[in-house]
Amino acid sequence: MRTFRTRTTAAAATAFLAALSLTACQNGGSDAGAASGTPAVTASTVPVGAATQADAKATPEAGTAGTGDTTGSGTPRPRHTSLNDDGTGTGTGTGTGDKAKPAAKDKAAAPASFVTCTSANTRVTVTRPSRPINHLLITAQNTGSRTCLAYAAPLLRFDDEQAAPGFVEGSRPQAVVTLAPGEAAYASVILSGERAPEEANGRVTKRLSVLFAARDASGSVGAPATVKLPAGTYKTDDVAVTYWQSSLDDALSF
Repeated sequence: MRTFRTRTTAAAATAFLAALSLTACQNGGSDAGAASGTPAVTASTVPVGAATQADAKATPEAGTAGTGDTTGSGTPRPRHTSLNDDGTGTGTGTGTGDKAKPAAKDKAAAPASFVTCTSANTRVTVTRPSRPINHLLITAQNTGSRTCLAYAAPLLRFDDEQAAPGFVEGSRPQAVVTLAPGEAAYASVILSGERAPEEANGRVTKRLSVLFAARDASGSVGAPATVKLPAGTYKTDDVAVTYWQSSLDDALSF
């Protein structure tokens, strides 16, 4: 909001009042309205006996009517000054400001912001596919009301093991997997590597905890989703998991 301020010196104010007195004499003391745009005289610079005016520094709020020389957010009206019989001047001035119109509401619903996929907004299941062998398939379906992002790969923990399986680096997708409500992401677990089971500490496992990666890859987010594994699931220390994929076929292609 722009504030209009007018300042005059004491000398200019004295000259101005003298001109008003001369005009009053020429017109027999009748009201003679000064020309519009005449500078206002503040109370601090008016000589004794001269007219006073509301402080020109008063600034009304935008959208409301103002008084004195300030006009709020609108255009100031011309100021009119009349002369009394004794030659002194009295001035009145009003200002109006257009009321601020409220911003038009966007009728279109704002798109929901993305969130990170976690166990709180997905349903995680683990199955054993018929092909390829020695694999598990992890499915995470978005059960929330907002689109979620499945970053990197699932972080896994078999039973009470401390070591987490590695990642199949060749499975890294070109973009983060985005899941609209109801959609699912997939990852496959390769239960054994090239080493023989006896060389890679093979054993039967019963449960799997699945965690989701944070956006900045600083660790996991949310609580783990723990699922019971199919009976007789056998793994070795060479176990590895793919990155999240947007299709089941892509996940099982490794």
